[in-house]
Amino acid sequence: MHDHQNEFVTMAPMDEFNRQLIDNVHPPSWINPTPKGRYNIVVIGAGTAGLVTAVVAAGLGAKAALIERHLMGGDCLNVGCVPSKGVIRASRAWSAVNRSAAFGVTVPDGVKTDFETAMARMRKLRARLSLVDSAHRFTSLGVDVFMGAGRFTGKHTIDVDGATLEFAKAAVCTGARAAAPPIHGLEAAGYLTNETVFSLTQLPRRLAVIGAGPIGCEMAQAFARFDSRVSLFEQTGHILPREDADAAEIVQTQMTTDGVTFIFDSQIASVESRGQEKVLHYNYRGEQHELAVDEIFVGVGRAPNVEGLGLETAGVEYDARIGVKVNSRLQTTNPDVYAAGDVCFPFKFTHVADAMAQIVIQNALFPHPLGLGYAKTDSLIIPWATYTDPEIAHVGLYEAEAKNKGIEVDTFTFKLDEVDRAILDGEDHGFARVHVKKGTDVIVGATIVAAHAGDMISEFTLAMKGGLGLGTITGTIHPYPTQAEVIKKVANAWRKTTLTESKKRFLKKLFAWRR
Repeated sequence: MHDHQNEFVTMAPMDEFNRQLIDNVHPPSWINPTPKGRYNIVVIGAGTAGLVTAVVAAGLGAKAALIERHLMGGDCLNVGCVPSKGVIRASRAWSAVNRSAAFGVTVPDGVKTDFETAMARMRKLRARLSLVDSAHRFTSLGVDVFMGAGRFTGKHTIDVDGATLEFAKAAVCTGARAAAPPIHGLEAAGYLTNETVFSLTQLPRRLAVIGAGPIGCEMAQAFARFDSRVSLFEQTGHILPREDADAAEIVQTQMTTDGVTFIFDSQIASVESRGQEKVLHYNYRGEQHELAVDEIFVGVGRAPNVEGLGLETAGVEYDARIGVKVNSRLQTTNPDVYAAGDVCFPFKFTHVADAMAQIVIQNALFPHPLGLGYAKTDSLIIPWATYTDPEIAHVGLYEAEAKNKGIEVDTFTFKLDEVDRAILDGEDHGFARVHVKKGTDVIVGATIVAAHAGDMISEFTLAMKGGLGLGTITGTIHPYPTQAEVIKKVANAWRKTTLTESKKRFLKKLFAWRR
C-alpha cells in the first residue's frame, strides 16, 4: 500500500458540504492500492470520460485502474454542469418571485433575498451527488483508485507517487481547464472562471462577464437575476455566435429584460485595480471607454490538460491548444493509448465524454480482426443545450453547415406562440426548427428555443439515431397540452408540403366523383 502524497485538497468555503464533497472525491486519508500485475486498462483523469471508462471496464471483468490528481467527478461535478445548474435553478426562483404578480401573487416590499443561502443549497446538492463519483464507490465496483499525478514512464507504464502501473491499454481523460484571454492587467487584477465562481458566498454588486458563449450567457443571466449589475462583453455582434441569429435574439431579449447590459463589438484593452474596484478599459466603435466593477467573470477559452503527463515518453502526440491527437477510433499515436473527453475533442460536453468512453471501451478492450467493427466518433449524433432562459438546444447540422457540406435542405420552423401549453405557461417565446434533406423527411438537424428545450431535443436526436423521419413524428400521438407538441407541429408543417398541387387536384376530382 502506498500513502497518497498529494497535498491536502480544499475547496472554498470549507463548510460541512464542501468537506463532505472532498471526503467523497479526494479523501484526505486515502491510501493507494499496491499495483499487482498488468492492468487491462489504466485511465488517467477521473472526470466523466475517465470514470465511465474505468467503471465499465471493471464491470466487464477487466482489471482497471483510475488515477486522479485532484477531484474525482472532474469539471462536471465540481466546477461545471452540477454547480452551474444549481445556481441557475436558484436564479430562476428569484426571477419567478419578481414575475409573480401576473399569477395573482403580490410580493410585499422589503422581501428578503439571500445569495449565501442559494449558494449553500448548491453546495449541499453537489455534495449529495458526489457520492456517485466517490473513490470508495469506484473501489467497491472493482476499480483500483489511485490519488496522485499520473505520468507515463514508457509506452506501457505509468508512475503514480513512485508506484509503477503496467498496462496493456491506457486512456488519457485529463479534460480541459478555463483559459483567460491575454488581456493586459487581467491576471494582476484577478478574475473568476467556472473554477472559482461557485465558491462565492457574497453577491458581487457589479459584475463584468467576458464572452457571450454558453457559459458567459448562463452566468450573466443568473447573476442579473440575483440582482447583480451585469455587463456582458462580446467581440461579435450578438450572443451565442454558434447558434442561429433569431434563436440567440430571443435569449438576448430575455436577458435584457433580466437587466443584463450588452457591450457588443468591443475589445477589452486592459484591466487595472483601483482600490477595491476592477476597471476595464475597452474599445467600442473606435472610442475608448472604461467600466468599474467588483468582479470579472471570464467565460471564454478552454485549454487541454496535456502538461506533466509524460506523453512524449509514451509516444503520444499532442498540441498545447487542441489537445491529444486521436483518430476516429480515439487511438493516439501510440496505438495502445487512447484518449476521450475534453482533452482531445472539440465538442466539450459531459454527455459526449460519456459517449466517447463507450467508444474507448469497445476499441481498447475488444479489438477486432482485420480492423472491422470498430466504434468511431464519426457516427456520433451530438445534441447540446445552453441553459439560459429560454434554453437553446440543438442537434445535428445547422442550415449553413448543411450547405457547406453540399447537402440541400428544406427548413421548417414552428413558433411557440402558437402552442397552447407554452401560452398558458407564459413561456411562448421560442420555436422548433428542423432541417430535412430536400424532398425527403430525413432529419439532418434541429434547433429548439423553449423554457425546457434541453429536455425536448432528445425526440429529434432519437429520430436521427434511429433513422426515423418526420413522417414518424407526425404519426406519433403527443399528449395535449404540452410544450413538446411544438415538435409534432413543426413535423406537420413538413407534411403539409407533401400535399402538392397535383395531388390536391387529383383528390378534388376523386371526392367530386364520390359525392
